[in-house]
Amino acid sequence: QLQLVESGGGLVQPGGSLRLSCAASGRNLDYYAIGWFRQAPGKEREGVSCIDDGGGSTDYADSVKGRFTISRDNAKKTVYLQMNSLKPEDTAVYYCWVPPYWGQGTQVTVSS
Repeated sequence: QLQLVESGGGLVQPGGSLRLSCAASGRNLDYYAIGWFRQAPGKEREGVSCIDDGGGSTDYADSVKGRFTISRDNAKKTVYLQMNSLKPEDTAVYYCWVPPYWGQGTQVTVSS
């Protein structure tokens, strides 16, 4: 079993930044690719970013390219999502995903 706990969400003004963390317990993350997803009210869950097991390959949704950065620290069993230049349309619950496990999510609200 693998447990995932996201943190770092909150209320931020447009243009602001947040760093989300996804901490794993129960297993090491060394051999897993990891993804960040988000789900806004009334919308389907969508992929935001992913990173391979070694951290050498990353991918981003077009809507967040150039603003978000995914990274991982396998020694700390933690994955991060640095979010800069936040926009109101980034408002959502953000989830990390280590197939087939999901975290409980952390709310990000971008509003003035």
